[in-house]
Amino acid sequence: MYFIIESGSTKSDWVLVDNKSNQSFFSTMGFNPYFHSADIIEAELKNNAEIMQVAPEIKGIYFYGAGCSSPELNAIVEEGLGRIFVNASILVEHDLLACAYATYNGQPGISCIIGTGSNSCYFDGQNLLEEVPALGYVLGDEGSGSYFGKQLLSAFLYHHLPQDIEADFIATYQLDKDLIVDRVYREPNANVFIASFMPFIAKHKENTFFSEMVYKGFKHFMQVHVCCYDNYKETEVHFVGSLSKIFEKELQRAADDLSIQITSIIQKPVIGLVNYHLQYILKSEIV
Repeated sequence: MYFIIESGSTKSDWVLVDNKSNQSFFSTMGFNPYFHSADIIEAELKNNAEIMQVAPEIKGIYFYGAGCSSPELNAIVEEGLGRIFVNASILVEHDLLACAYATYNGQPGISCIIGTGSNSCYFDGQNLLEEVPALGYVLGDEGSGSYFGKQLLSAFLYHHLPQDIEADFIATYQLDKDLIVDRVYREPNANVFIASFMPFIAKHKENTFFSEMVYKGFKHFMQVHVCCYDNYKETEVHFVGSLSKIFEKELQRAADDLSIQITSIIQKPVIGLVNYHLQYILKSEIV
């Protein structure tokens, strides 16, 4: 049995693959080595009875995660997983590679992640090119949950929200300036906290204040992370992540403005990721 895992900073989707017709789905918090140690990973998994039950039988782990961008960072995740899956070979790679695998249809394409953070790459089936780096939620993550969450919190604290939306925000979250500042600047996982307000934005997505915010954010993302590729107008462009699906109208509007052709929008990339592994990586191991 094998686990194939796609992890953002907020949550991880796990698929247990026994054979091509026998797959089970699990979920945990997201494991990002910038914010989570091997001890945290081990403790979280030990609290998941379903995963612990099958752990001794796991032969291989394929983990693709946000922040897994260097051997040193990947080693943190590998150590945490290795303490649980003692009989498994473990591969840890960047979530950008998972995005490329999940959207690959036999043609070269630009694959984009829109989640808690954001990023893009060009993948031709063998080679992955990352033209511009992902700079994280402080300097980058254009068009992401943390990007829009920051704008929402700033607008709330500056009293720039429409009156009815401000009242709903207060009633929903009971937050004030001191609590927000404490969560952002003093407590861990600030990016996840900031991105956690996307359901509120989605609730009010028909309001012009938010529809324009999201449209402009997606356009900014594409200008930075899609237009950087010389052939972007002639290349298939794929998006993965729930935000790109929830705000599909705004995403398409931004793409049209930039003459970008969106080929697919995939809410759950782990399904395509599993299919890629069955077709290309595990084809001799799984029947």
